[in-house]
Amino acid sequence: MNWKGKTVWITGASSGIGRALATEFAKKGAHLLLSGRKTEALEAVKAKCSKASAVDLLPFDLANYKDAEKWVAQALDRLGRVDLLINNAGISQRSLIADTSMVVVEKLMQVNYFGTVALTTALLPHWIERKAGKVATVTSLMGRFGSPYRSGYCGAKHALHGFFDVLRMEHEKDGLQVTLLAPGFVQTDIARNALVGDGQAQNSQDKATANGLTPARCAAQMRKAIEKKKFEAYFGKKEVMGIYLKRFFPRLLHKRVMGAQVR
Repeated sequence: MNWKGKTVWITGASSGIGRALATEFAKKGAHLLLSGRKTEALEAVKAKCSKASAVDLLPFDLANYKDAEKWVAQALDRLGRVDLLINNAGISQRSLIADTSMVVVEKLMQVNYFGTVALTTALLPHWIERKAGKVATVTSLMGRFGSPYRSGYCGAKHALHGFFDVLRMEHEKDGLQVTLLAPGFVQTDIARNALVGDGQAQNSQDKATANGLTPARCAAQMRKAIEKKKFEAYFGKKEVMGIYLKRFFPRLLHKRVMGAQVR
């Protein structure tokens, strides 16, 4: 696909996979709209996207999802159209269910699910009117199977798979392409920023994340999955096998996960 001049809106673009996606689509000449909570960090990403046809910034906190229609109006005012929305913003968790406040569960749902759904839904009339559009949502392998210390995160990511599968079914007739992108371990700060039971950040890296895919490699694979119009794609190393174990050997997966206890 020729991305030159195409408009690509990326949330969670200030770091990790989002930053890598921004530079990946910049290399292809796309017109980028980068969103995240920290304007200074977005400016730093913009500086790395010199090959983009243009780069605009629209900072916001996805937890304030009731403002989604306002964000979409601002985006369309600047870009005129949105060819591809990449829902990448999210936050993880590292705490046992018994130790986790409902405030943390609500925060995980606000950012990972409600914010993503609200932004996509607010943009939907634009795509229906154009009879064309693409939305790619970065979920997680945790959207297909679970793991201890991630209950609220898994719940939100599972919910995204349900919603976006139905979005595809209902709006295929309107030319809307929906792709679910499910990464495993990627070398980002997701573990450091993950919420523990009282809502504070974990502030430490884990070995599995540190040994995961590089963000650049993950972003390149994600772009190719979008271009191939895949319904769903998985990214990672041996952890991807969990998808198939869950489908065919769920008890074996349970034993493997319990044995690993990756925090």
